[in-house]
Amino acid sequence: MRLSLEERACDLAVYIIENQTTVRAAAKKFGVSKSTVHKDLTERLPHVNPGLYSQVRVLLDINKAERHIRGGLATRRKYKGSSA
Repeated sequence: MRLSLEERACDLAVYIIENQTTVRAAAKKFGVSKSTVHKDLTERLPHVNPGLYSQVRVLLDINKAERHIRGGLATRRKYKGSSA
């Protein structure tokens, strides 16, 4: 059974907050695209649950600020075989 868009947006936000995870990980867990997760969280959630939106927005901003670090570490592991 498919969830409504509003329910999915809330479920995605709760998952990201509880697990301190990224949009990519949430998309994989829920079987949707990263674009869908982003749209649910940034466009639908503020109208459905503004309090939950403000909590998840903090994590999205943190993830955005740190993504260049995670990308650099992934590249390092790829080419050096390092587990840094």
